[in-house]
Amino acid sequence: MSETIAPPDTSATIESPARPLGAVKVLGILGIIGGVALIVAGVVVWIMVSTQLRAENITIPDDAIAFQGQTVQGPLTAYVQADIIQTHALHASDGQTYAQLDQDDPVRAVMMNASFLRASLFTSVVSFGVAAFAMGVGVLAIIFGWALHRLASAPVVVRRSRQAGTA
Repeated sequence: MSETIAPPDTSATIESPARPLGAVKVLGILGIIGGVALIVAGVVVWIMVSTQLRAENITIPDDAIAFQGQTVQGPLTAYVQADIIQTHALHASDGQTYAQLDQDDPVRAVMMNASFLRASLFTSVVSFGVAAFAMGVGVLAIIFGWALHRLASAPVVVRRSRQAGTA
């Protein structure tokens, strides 16, 4: 004769977490606030750098690789302008760099100015990159903060199984 085993009784109950989760909720909210702050800071820097570049009224020449005739105001136009400055400077120096020219060569001043202009434009390109990075990290901080807050707010469901006949 075979003995029949009753299926286990599984009942779900909602219980309080074993530890308080208030700090996790606060960290989630701080993550969201920090993310918003990073996005705002990134946008402000982007606008500030773009405004300053636009105020210089630099027009990309027709022999540039792209954006001919446009005003330098963003990372791509700044990069293209820096590239064409290098092309023009090397043309003026017959392909020699600043360090390769004699110290009394009058073209050396042209190369020095070209180098300074390029460095300034590349600094703006880096600034745009840092601003974009800050905005991206801000979005991630908001997502992680929201997830932490949501997880800390979720009820804890405990499933206990009991064999029939045991109390």
